[in-house]
Amino acid sequence: MKITFYAHASFRLEADGLAVVTDPYTPAPGNSGFDRIDEPADIVLMSSATDRFHSDPSHVLGNPAVVNALELPPEGAVVKGLAVRSFPAYESLTFDFRKEFNRDPDANALYLFELGGIRVLHMGDIGNPVADEHLEALAGKVDLLFALTGEHATIALDDLDRAIERIRPGAIIPMHYYSAKGVLAIEPVERFLDRFPSDRVHRVGSSSMDLTRDMLHAEAPPVFVLEQSR
Repeated sequence: MKITFYAHASFRLEADGLAVVTDPYTPAPGNSGFDRIDEPADIVLMSSATDRFHSDPSHVLGNPAVVNALELPPEGAVVKGLAVRSFPAYESLTFDFRKEFNRDPDANALYLFELGGIRVLHMGDIGNPVADEHLEALAGKVDLLFALTGEHATIALDDLDRAIERIRPGAIIPMHYYSAKGVLAIEPVERFLDRFPSDRVHRVGSSSMDLTRDMLHAEAPPVFVLEQSR
């Protein structure tokens, strides 16, 4: 599976003749700060439909099928041959959204899908510990975890550690961390990387990589750090 990191929580995944884009942000200064995606995809997966940092498919080309994970039935659905299941959650219930953004925290979801024989879990924009029932359902069923690592209104790193321990993903790619182009005051990726032995951290040095099953290791998952390309 080919993986490309656009920015923030937005990735492009390509395998099985499909191109999937996750959580596209609203581009440009004054919004997310990131550049437009301007590439075609078959499917866009979003953790909600209400967050300008996670749910703007307008700059994904090619008339993709757009899936709001919160609208999926509990058993999931198949979209263009891609099976997707969601795990509803919320943005942070402790962060003061009313003070910072004049709104309440929004519903959000993690979502799980399989592409190219690799089971992928995207953490969306959740801001609380992952619910025990979700951890139980996901344990041993995730090959690649796109992990929220910037704290600040998303999951605390201590709670993320516990989720990783319970889920046992085969590999981890950090997302949703500080970028000089972005407008959010969130933590740099190093805060997350420092929690791992150095030999498990692999700085790819590019925005893209190919992930194969022989690169997965559930007992000691490698962490692949991609460059943000937008």
